[in-house]
Amino acid sequence: PHISKMLAGAPFDLLVNLTDMQEHEHLNREAIAAGKHIWSEKPIANTLEAGQAILEQAKQKGVRVWGAPVVVSSPQFAFMASTIASGALGRLASAHADYGHTGPDWSSFFYEDGGGSMPDLGVYNLTSLTGLLGPAKAVVAMTSVVTPTRNIVDKGEIHVTAEDNAMVLLDHGNGTISNVQCGFNFFNPHGHEGSQENRHTISIFGSRGSMGMVGYDWEPLGVDLATDQRPQFERHAADADGYVWQQGASLVAECLATGKEPLFTPEHALHVVEIMTAARESQRTGRRIDLRSTFKWPIVA
Repeated sequence: PHISKMLAGAPFDLLVNLTDMQEHEHLNREAIAAGKHIWSEKPIANTLEAGQAILEQAKQKGVRVWGAPVVVSSPQFAFMASTIASGALGRLASAHADYGHTGPDWSSFFYEDGGGSMPDLGVYNLTSLTGLLGPAKAVVAMTSVVTPTRNIVDKGEIHVTAEDNAMVLLDHGNGTISNVQCGFNFFNPHGHEGSQENRHTISIFGSRGSMGMVGYDWEPLGVDLATDQRPQFERHAADADGYVWQQGASLVAECLATGKEPLFTPEHALHVVEIMTAARESQRTGRRIDLRSTFKWPIVA
């Protein structure tokens, strides 16, 4: 049914928004206006300003808003965050993260304005790296379209207008920099099946140690850690401990029912939105883009 009919129908508390990326912003606003809490697939909104307006609207209506992804909830993220906080890696220097595959063919929205490889794929790594290293201060990026036309199930041949290839460099302050690489032109037999990926997709480097997340951050398999005290990689946090990447709505429902706050926050989600829009501005202008948003950090379980 049309959302207006759904909102006027049987009463409910929480709207779970799994629509096309381009539709999230206005549907979230409509649901908030009707007094509904929101769990939204990424992104919550298409710009930082629109997202901030959504949070203000929710505050005025007395409802809550959260957005995917939930990668900061995994035990592997928790292990990496606690290792950094302990000082075992020494002074943090740099980090790298990557996620890509050859792109979905079931809907055109991935490749149209408002879509792209950053809000579909890069958003996971951007959330993880800012969660581990702290909010980004500035962005420099290059994006491109590698495959200008695609044959898509719902529309046939389309012209690609959103980036399908991106390299995003982040300045986290205190000398720490990181980069995220994502795209829809990465041949990888495990790109859609995270449980089969066994390489380091996130690597963190410090003056006294380094560590790598094994598998994708949305379905991690463990963390390899080496330090100047134990210089050979050793595997840690190999148990999922109940974490699944689809659990966002259930954690939000638990929060609404019990008051237990999830580790992911709307402010963090909007910071990542600002990073992605800044990356596109950097590509367009050739400039380093300073960021304005932030979120509560560090993220501690």
